[in-house]
Amino acid sequence: MQPLHIIILIIAYFSVLMLISYITGKSADNKTFFKADNSSPWYLVAFGMIGASLSGVTFISVPGWVEGQNMSYFQMVLGYVVGYAVIGLVLLPLYYRLNLTSIYTYLEDRFGSYSYKTGASFFLLSRTIGAAFRLFLVANVLQLLLFDSYGVPFWVTVSITILLIWLYTFKGGIKTIVWTDTLQTLFMLIAVGVCIYTISDELEISNIFSYVVDSELSKTFFFDDVNAGNYFWKRFLAGAFVAIVMTGLDQDMMQKNLTCRNLKDAQKNMFWFTIVLVIVNFFFLALGVLLTDYAQKNGIDAHKDELFPIIATKGTLGLATAIFFLLGLIAAAYSSADSALTSLTTSFSIDILEIDKKKDKKVQEKIRKRIHILFSFILIATILVFKYFIADESVIAKIFTFANYTYGPLLGLYAFGLFTKINVKDKMVPFICLASPFLTYFVNYLALEHAGFDFGFSLLILNGCITFFGLYLFKK
Repeated sequence: MQPLHIIILIIAYFSVLMLISYITGKSADNKTFFKADNSSPWYLVAFGMIGASLSGVTFISVPGWVEGQNMSYFQMVLGYVVGYAVIGLVLLPLYYRLNLTSIYTYLEDRFGSYSYKTGASFFLLSRTIGAAFRLFLVANVLQLLLFDSYGVPFWVTVSITILLIWLYTFKGGIKTIVWTDTLQTLFMLIAVGVCIYTISDELEISNIFSYVVDSELSKTFFFDDVNAGNYFWKRFLAGAFVAIVMTGLDQDMMQKNLTCRNLKDAQKNMFWFTIVLVIVNFFFLALGVLLTDYAQKNGIDAHKDELFPIIATKGTLGLATAIFFLLGLIAAAYSSADSALTSLTTSFSIDILEIDKKKDKKVQEKIRKRIHILFSFILIATILVFKYFIADESVIAKIFTFANYTYGPLLGLYAFGLFTKINVKDKMVPFICLASPFLTYFVNYLALEHAGFDFGFSLLILNGCITFFGLYLFKK
């Protein structure tokens, strides 16, 4: 694939996004930016959330994970179903009843201002790191395929990436994103379908489903070793709690749901989103089986996060496959990153600066625009820092591992607030939430060293339990 092809593709792609931004951003104000005037069709939100949930990380890392982990990731995906049910039946009714713009406002009503600021701060940290990881992955691929050919340094690649996001989100915000995410999800799914078709054609596979099922790599359920990180119940329960926390307690994902016209539409959105997401994740894992076999049969030395990009762009699958791969990667990455930038702007504006309490709407809008620019620079700086620390571990594992430590306190806070009527000493909440990740790390270290027990992704549950217990200790 020639650099010129990539440039033409990127220009065409972002021209479409800018057109959508122009149409949806007309007469936009802060209400439009934060809540899309509560006018989003539920089916668009559901479809667009698929791309935002998967992101460029899933697009690259899940297929690359199959070689070493088989299809064990699907155990987590099944757990997601339980988590999304909790979101639809418990959290969404709460958010709509309170008519929230930022979901962390609930913590102020339940516990007090210290708890509120702590919850929002943990989200800001978690989402900044997560979005930076995702964009780092895409920036690396673009650097390899395009910008290295022209001698463009990595920091310029990253700056261009963030600038493009800022350009089509700065005015319409979440209203623009609901529509752009729909388009980007469509591109991503088409890309996966094309890649599966072309690889199966190269391998002369007549029945893809049977081929995947019969493969040694298709082993999904692991019940043998309770100490192992891929043990079924660990992965399943972790999937349920990851879904609750990284979707239901995440301003980024919930902001889209809160743009629906009413609670019923938001719940329909979650129902259909869950079904489609499970199916799509299965196809990503099936693609991983095909990619691994293709690499082995053709002597391609590519593993983990390098597997999909190298085969799609440097293999013998043709120009069309390379184009659709790049299109899908960009779509998957930007559908996650654009909403992240918007949600970070929303949370910092509402939760930290409380601009909704200012009477002058022009002042509110001026502050929001400045925060939007600020977080654009923060993302650039964070990605450049990660450039020097990402090593050989799969990126998706790094994100989930980090999320176990930063989202755990949110899980404990909301669980304590929803399932008890106990009040806590509000001023102690920041200290409890800061101590919990360190205690989680210490307990996990002891379990590994002395018992050979790997919590794996279940660290999130442990972290949430420690926070919950800490809140109980400091009850009023």
